[in-house]
Amino acid sequence: MSSSRPLPLSAPSSGGLQVVWLKRDLRLHDHQPLAEAARRGPVLPLFVYEPDLLASAEFDPSHFTCLRTSLRELAAGFEQRGARLAFRVGEVTEVLEAIHRRQPIAALWSHQETGNDLTYRRDRQVGRWARERGVPWHQPRQHGIVRALKDRDGWAKQWNQLMARPLVPVPPRFLGAQELPAFADFDFEGPREAGELGIGPDTKDLAWAGGEAAGREVLESFLAHRGVDYRKAMSSPVTAADACSRLSHHLAFGTISLREVYQRARDHREELKQRRKAGESIDPRWVPSISSFLSRLRWHCHFMQKLEDEPQLEFHNLCRAYDGLREGDFRQDRFDAWCAGETGYPMVDACMKALHRGGWINFRMRAMLASFAAYHLWLHWRPTSVYLARHFLDFEPGIHFSQFQMQSGVTGINSIRVYSPAKQVLDQDPEGVFIRRWLPALESVPKAYLSEPHRMPEELQRKVGCVIGKDYPAPLVDHRQAVSEAKSKIYARRRQPETRAAAEEVYRRHGSRRRPPQRGRRAQSAKSSAKSSADRPALQPARDEKQLTLPTA
Repeated sequence: MSSSRPLPLSAPSSGGLQVVWLKRDLRLHDHQPLAEAARRGPVLPLFVYEPDLLASAEFDPSHFTCLRTSLRELAAGFEQRGARLAFRVGEVTEVLEAIHRRQPIAALWSHQETGNDLTYRRDRQVGRWARERGVPWHQPRQHGIVRALKDRDGWAKQWNQLMARPLVPVPPRFLGAQELPAFADFDFEGPREAGELGIGPDTKDLAWAGGEAAGREVLESFLAHRGVDYRKAMSSPVTAADACSRLSHHLAFGTISLREVYQRARDHREELKQRRKAGESIDPRWVPSISSFLSRLRWHCHFMQKLEDEPQLEFHNLCRAYDGLREGDFRQDRFDAWCAGETGYPMVDACMKALHRGGWINFRMRAMLASFAAYHLWLHWRPTSVYLARHFLDFEPGIHFSQFQMQSGVTGINSIRVYSPAKQVLDQDPEGVFIRRWLPALESVPKAYLSEPHRMPEELQRKVGCVIGKDYPAPLVDHRQAVSEAKSKIYARRRQPETRAAAEEVYRRHGSRRRPPQRGRRAQSAKSSAKSSADRPALQPARDEKQLTLPTA
């Protein structure tokens, strides 16, 4: 979200020090800043532990666990190729200034980043520092995000073009900065431990490691066997942990590039098609599943583009006509119960307990958690989104905040979708496998009552050892009443002319479209529809702008 200078494509120079600032791109493969820097002079790879980020409400010790694993592997990869990765703690501009005084920096390299407000402001500070010292800062794209985008027309075409470019090879050798006389006594230090940075213990049980090798292994296992039923199995928490790609945290940390994932999956799909044409027996689920996965890679960037275009949507409603809708009704007791997984709704509580322990849950369940908080509990999306950001190992700000607003009904261009926690049990965990695992108090509850245990007769509650209100919480709110009140409030706001006008502007700026919108036909269609405007979005969304599975989750 900060400004960047054009990337020069001239022949290699005998230039000076090339600093490659690593952020959320912790890999060697398909890393354009590294490759370009290596062509131009001695390279100093740099990672900075930033106190503001480590202390933010969105940071969790589990994030550091994954970060540490990734950095150790990356440091070893540099060592094998002749360079040393430097580690520093502090403000980035101060770290760069210290290096610049030791040896003038000829160029600073990093990937573009669309992060949260902290990284946005930090990048602006780095941009000012670079301009004041005459240091060119080159920021190639690693995602399909377009800076200074005027509108969404043609965005998909640009995304496709970027994903089709050849992967950037790893330089076989780097001329490391440690070879320069100015760095003869430079302390490269090393990766920090959590205690050194004041980070508490990691309480999560992370079964999926960080690092580039792990990312590539996870991708291959998904394409080889795990992803065959992706299209269907991703919705249930019982099957999603294995059937989903589980690449989301690797993409968030940049231990594998989106382009590599896209090209590998695309090529595998085409290979399967060719094998099927040749008469080989191919499971019919494979091609649709990989196609669904590929579409979600594009949506990954689609949602990040929203934050790139409007950084403040991290804090305010995308459609400002919804300002004030929930702010004055915040109930701390409801928020605390939701966070603790003690709402009295088994699917909500089981998902929260699973998230606390493992740092991941599939998208449908994420959407249900957000929907339950927004409609049943009438909580504003900002504090609930920050809480889950801390617990999602794959927290990606652009996707996270955009999706939370969509699930809370404040974008103006998306359908209102209220998830019934009881129905989700019946649809996604009918045997109670997931719920019984994470809520031991419900172990003996008969399947017929598992979606709504508070409906068990008192005698049965005592018999199975699950007394509601004692062994398991009573429902925090009444489902029918809470949903009815929420819909009444939000649809009343949607009917207002100023809300519809604001939604038009949101669509113009952020709506997904592969071709320019035909507003005349859209408007005519709206006029001819007999359906009440209270039962549909303020503006009919584009065909693609719909409820989505979180890309690559």
